[in-house]
Amino acid sequence: MPAGPTSGRPRLILGSASPRRLELLAQIGIIPDALRPADIDETPRKGETPRDYVRRMAAEKAAALDLAPDEAALTADTTVAVGRRILGKPTDRDEAAAFMRLMSGRRHVVLTAMALRHGDRLSQRLVETKVRMRSIDDAALQRYLDIGDWQGKAGGYAIQGAAAAFIPWLQGSFSAVVGLPLSETAAMLAAIGIHPVLKGDPR
Repeated sequence: MPAGPTSGRPRLILGSASPRRLELLAQIGIIPDALRPADIDETPRKGETPRDYVRRMAAEKAAALDLAPDEAALTADTTVAVGRRILGKPTDRDEAAAFMRLMSGRRHVVLTAMALRHGDRLSQRLVETKVRMRSIDDAALQRYLDIGDWQGKAGGYAIQGAAAAFIPWLQGSFSAVVGLPLSETAAMLAAIGIHPVLKGDPR
């Protein structure tokens, strides 16, 4: 059952249309009461660092949602960074190829920021994961692009998808690379009284 307000807990609103984030929450027994994607301008500001960018995106998504007094909003943003360069969602195949070539044979950083808005309070966390991508030859790259798994993905890949074949190592949170760091998210939600609903739990 959803984590409703029956015992004084706020209703949880997930400010995202990402099926991956919904699946991740379900993995730890958290089922939002509603999905309410935030519609904001996601253009990076001139000179903005990747860390500042993801923090701002998560906070602006939370601020953009209309909430009832008994609701809390969880929002998140994930981006890939190579140095100070932000690799967002590629607009086309050519940009996806450029992103993958840039990461090929080197390490990059995946940043996921979360924001939890409850009443007049906004809590935030930033989780950084280092990822190494092996060298990718052009034939393998073209096969990957043909699959289309790069579409709608920050950096042009999803670690739980076909690109997993290119990633031999990471340091940090796997779930954060997918889209939501579960340990940190669970702690943030617990702080406002939202806990996992386990099988057989009458809540």
